[in-house]
Amino acid sequence: MMLVKGKNYTIYSIITSLVWEVILAVVVLKLLPRYGVSIPLWALIVLMALLGIYSCLGYWLGKKAISKKPLVSVEVFIGTKCKTVTLLKPKGYIRLGGELWQARAESDISADEEVTVVGVEGMTMLVSPSDGSGDCETI
Repeated sequence: MMLVKGKNYTIYSIITSLVWEVILAVVVLKLLPRYGVSIPLWALIVLMALLGIYSCLGYWLGKKAISKKPLVSVEVFIGTKCKTVTLLKPKGYIRLGGELWQARAESDISADEEVTVVGVEGMTMLVSPSDGSGDCETI
């Protein structure tokens, strides 16, 4: 799935809405009459208005979801021990609290190694190799 932000999100939403409106009009005006189905013009206008309302609602909800901040502060993970899922060279993925998180280490760390979260940069966990004492925590 493509993540689109800001003005690009608005342009993308307008273009896709117009494409769906054109597809609806072509189906109702060209395709259905070939099969003996005739829909009056007023019904097409109502269908297009409903599709427009649906598109506006989808745009509003999508824009709201994209701009929403995380509910949990990721700083609570600092000090947590977890395991690497992929090779960190220096970036890779860790499993933390049952979820995959992007992680970065100062040196290469192989997969399935225990690491400790030492910081957070955006949505990337900064990790270092663990001292080996204790099990990985589950949150």
